[in-house]
Amino acid sequence: MTFAPPWQVALPGLSFVQALTVTQASTALSIVVPGGIAAGVAGSVGVLRGWHFPARDIGRAVTLTGLWNQFLNLSFPIVAVFALALSGESTATLATVAFVGVAVLGIVIAGFVLILLSRRLAHDVGDVAARFANWALGKVRRGPVTWSGENFERFREEAGTFLERRWHLLTGATLLGNITVFLVLLASLRTLGVSSSQVTLVEAFASWALVRLLGAIPITPGGIGVIELGLTGALIGFGGHRASVVAAVLVYRFLTTVPTLILGLAAAFTWRRQRGRAEPTPTGA
Repeated sequence: MTFAPPWQVALPGLSFVQALTVTQASTALSIVVPGGIAAGVAGSVGVLRGWHFPARDIGRAVTLTGLWNQFLNLSFPIVAVFALALSGESTATLATVAFVGVAVLGIVIAGFVLILLSRRLAHDVGDVAARFANWALGKVRRGPVTWSGENFERFREEAGTFLERRWHLLTGATLLGNITVFLVLLASLRTLGVSSSQVTLVEAFASWALVRLLGAIPITPGGIGVIELGLTGALIGFGGHRASVVAAVLVYRFLTTVPTLILGLAAAFTWRRQRGRAEPTPTGA
């Protein structure tokens, strides 16, 4: 339920039910269709285009929701390291991941800010990206892309105006969507007998933050196998009882995967029944 609000913020005029349909369908597609995240993004775009949202608004929403999720994925391990340090603990693995996260986050944010501030840079980056995309498409005998640096420049102007008004709403909504996933893990741990004396709140968050970042790497669809193994190992390493941790992780993964898979596949077949937009919403509204 908390995955819908970021899309409502990023795409004005999108109803809660429509946003929920988009998030569940795209997540389900990213799990079952080869291509993972790319398939999920393509599914989101296809559904929104079917509801007659403007292509520019869709591109902005897809880009900003994706970026904000990655910003948080890179930030969580950093927060976890500081929280562990304050509680008198440390872990070399998490510290290394946090260090890498700081470096990557700094580069990504700096690049994003520079693009927003510099019209020329946005145009040049767009031209380079278009040339690379055309080269890649040429290798598989596909036609050239229809966008260029001018499109990036327009995106820069629209995104800058949009973020000036709604960055705090987008940040809060995205944070809510991510933290509630962690709360499902915490509830699973406590319900299955992994007490705070075995794994504290901070340790559970640190394990989740580490594995969430690793899960962003498209090794397997939906991170299946990778997340379970990594999360189980981290929680046991912090002192969790092996059998209880394994049970809790499996319950957590079931609750965060299977309902979305069922709802998402149902949404993918029923989204056309929902009413599309009657008229476009002005950019930046």
